[in-house]
Amino acid sequence: MQIIGCANVRIVSSSHPHIFTFTHHLLVTILVEKAGKKFYKDWIFRDVNISLKANDSLAILGPNGSGKSTLLQMLAGIVTSSEGKITHSFDNKKVEASEVFNYISFASPYLELIEEFTLEDIVRIHFKFKKPVASFSNDDIIAHTELGQSARKIFKYFSSGMKQRVKLTLALLSDVPIMLLDEPASNLDKEAVKWYRSLIEKYALGKLIVVCSNHQPDEYDFCKQIFSLMKKE
Repeated sequence: MQIIGCANVRIVSSSHPHIFTFTHHLLVTILVEKAGKKFYKDWIFRDVNISLKANDSLAILGPNGSGKSTLLQMLAGIVTSSEGKITHSFDNKKVEASEVFNYISFASPYLELIEEFTLEDIVRIHFKFKKPVASFSNDDIIAHTELGQSARKIFKYFSSGMKQRVKLTLALLSDVPIMLLDEPASNLDKEAVKWYRSLIEKYALGKLIVVCSNHQPDEYDFCKQIFSLMKKE
């Protein structure tokens, strides 16, 4: 086990066998160099260094307020760093932060989908912009949510657990090289957590994966690296 750290960050490398490998031919890297984020006068974290490539899987762990979600959004190109830099490269070509969304899928409890749409609408529109894995049809995608009986139900009437299933399905079944998940087991019961893990094992391993978690192993124990982000006092 190798530990690489700084004042409030450490990386622990470990091994975990892949149950299923999803192959992406795109050469992808994310390089984080001395990155920090400040809100007003307070630093959330500083001096973060991460290097990721295709087939890497990283769990970002830490308590509430440590900056996990902020760091994940920085990796997604949604939030800019206050210091340092984050570089995304695809097939050895640097990609600007504004274009990174083309190469990632992202799921989180705070991600908002259009409440007035049905599940069928949401799936149809999402996969106009993202290619599905395994050339799945929209009906195949809906079947994977295990919410087929609610396909024509308005999304705002879904329970929090049902909404999380939809968000995870869209992310996990998008054919992109980078997958970013923020507390993926939020609002899921035990059976739904098993469902989440089955999708990970079938369709996600082999991608570049980053998972944020409040130390809930079912969310991330397939990851090969652990990144601990401690709350600044």
